[in-house]
Amino acid sequence: MAATFVTTMDNPYDFFDEFDEWYAFDISHGYDVIGQPYNTLNYVARIAQTNSDMTEEEYEDAVNEAVEDIIKMNLTGNYRKVVQKSK
Repeated sequence: MAATFVTTMDNPYDFFDEFDEWYAFDISHGYDVIGQPYNTLNYVARIAQTNSDMTEEEYEDAVNEAVEDIIKMNLTGNYRKVVQKSK
């Protein structure tokens, strides 16, 4: 299964290939429904059902499922799914 993640429509950086720039933009731009910076990593962490006993594959599946849930809910209308390009 391809790795997926969620980003905001206005973030010009690639989560997979330009993570440092993506993260800097994500925590310093835009605001969610309660007036906080996006902080998408923490949002995914709150939604994903993970634990320390999971295998890497189980963890990736849980993150992918959280991404799908966030996209389905899309509370701000500003989220989109990104898929890691094949290398």
